[in-house]
Amino acid sequence: MRLKAFAAIMIGASLMAVSMPAYAQEVGPEQLQLARKYVDLTDRAQIYETTMVEAAVETMRQIVQQNPELSDATNKAISKILEEYKAKKGDLMDQFARVYAVQFTSEELTEIVAFYSTPAGEKLAKTAAQVNGDLSKVLEVFTNNMRQEFFAKVRAELKANGVAL
Repeated sequence: MRLKAFAAIMIGASLMAVSMPAYAQEVGPEQLQLARKYVDLTDRAQIYETTMVEAAVETMRQIVQQNPELSDATNKAISKILEEYKAKKGDLMDQFARVYAVQFTSEELTEIVAFYSTPAGEKLAKTAAQVNGDLSKVLEVFTNNMRQEFFAKVRAELKANGVAL
């Protein structure tokens, strides 16, 4: 019984080690600095600010929906809390940088930063959010059409083989 428990603990520990987030691994300061440079160069969507605004809007909606008379007080409170969060953007960007630093070598990060410092790289970073949105729409249309077509073809194949649905 003890052997089974020990084996289960070891398997669990192994699975946890495999799925550990990137920030748990050590990286050199140069590598981290390069990764942070990349994050700064590509943060055109201003993800931190967008996330804060979304949280503020959702909080306002939840409170005011049930307590409309608290609109002004809630707005003031939200403004105060947003001010507190302004100084914390660097923490999130550092965590993003650590993820990249674990995935890429210093040499690779140097090349990536060099590219994103060019006009083409700047344009790619600037348009990435819009392009990704457009790609998502294209994929959605493709998927919807393909599913219908795929189903029709399978149904026709089944019919050709004498199977009626």
